[in-house]
Amino acid sequence: MTEDLWPLVFLFIVVLALEAAMLGLSWVAGEKRVGRAGLEPFESGIVPVGNARMRMSMRFYVVAILFVIFDLEAVFLIAWAVAFREAGWFGYVTMLVFVFVLTVALIYEWKRGALDWGPRDRSTRN
Repeated sequence: MTEDLWPLVFLFIVVLALEAAMLGLSWVAGEKRVGRAGLEPFESGIVPVGNARMRMSMRFYVVAILFVIFDLEAVFLIAWAVAFREAGWFGYVTMLVFVFVLTVALIYEWKRGALDWGPRDRSTRN
């Protein structure tokens, strides 16, 4: 049993050595002076512009949610494609229903204007 663990122990030691080497090299070769931008609490050292509490359009959130939904669709399609033969006809019909529901959702979002980024006329709101 202990002979099987030696590669894992060796890998752990190599990873620790690489981490120590990278941290040490960055400490030796890194820049020592800190500017005003480096002391800012956010923006990765870039001087922030504007207020962090700026109001954003709801469209950004809608697009982000749509991206997550259709990204998950891709994950399910890939998992189904891997297990295509094992799933059989039942899996095929189930995936057809899944894709149909997501297509209907996409058409609904498209008709509601969630994918329109042009300026809106305020008199024609839904």
